[in-house]
Amino acid sequence: MTIRGVLFDFSGTLFRLEATEGWLDGLMDDAEAAEMMRRLTAPVASEEGLPEDFERRDLDQAAHRSVHVEMLVRSGVPGYDVAEAIYDRLLEPTSWRPYPDTASALRTLREQGVPAAVVSNIGWDIRVVFKHYDLLDQVDEVFMSYVEGMIKPEPEFFRIACERIGLPPDQVLMIGDSEEADGGAAALGCSVAIVPPLPSDQRTDALIGALKAHGLIT
Repeated sequence: MTIRGVLFDFSGTLFRLEATEGWLDGLMDDAEAAEMMRRLTAPVASEEGLPEDFERRDLDQAAHRSVHVEMLVRSGVPGYDVAEAIYDRLLEPTSWRPYPDTASALRTLREQGVPAAVVSNIGWDIRVVFKHYDLLDQVDEVFMSYVEGMIKPEPEFFRIACERIGLPPDQVLMIGDSEEADGGAAALGCSVAIVPPLPSDQRTDALIGALKAHGLIT
């Protein structure tokens, strides 16, 4: 079956949370910020000792905040006031950096009339990030778990996304960084491409490569 549309994950796929010099001025120094970022972007190896609302953090904005603040404190941030301030900065568009080929991938699909949507397990409105980088008008839909009331890898989440871009699942490619979450689209019949969630300067063309491999761009 010919692929005619694309679903993208957000964090680790189109954008990456990255600390820049002075990112947390007044809260911690650059070395401490870099270590905190490493912990925040590392996969969760074990659920032992995680905050009570960890499993539902992406389904509720308040839970998302409380879980991340608690995890920041447990990671060594000195106090809840500082953790709250850091959490607020994590939601700022400038804290997120697009991968080098994000803009070109989205704009090429738009130019070719290929519908594209974002499907993200997230507890805050990521559309502000796309708007900041002038990319919001390059996607047809942005599906966020806290709005839809479901999370990947639930097949229904992918089904709704496919339906709203007007294509059956077997004509849709899901591009993400998680075999567990994004790979769940395969159960619905979608094709799946997994890209590594590397720092943005270490992954230059994985999105373009995935689109080329599935015949969406030349």
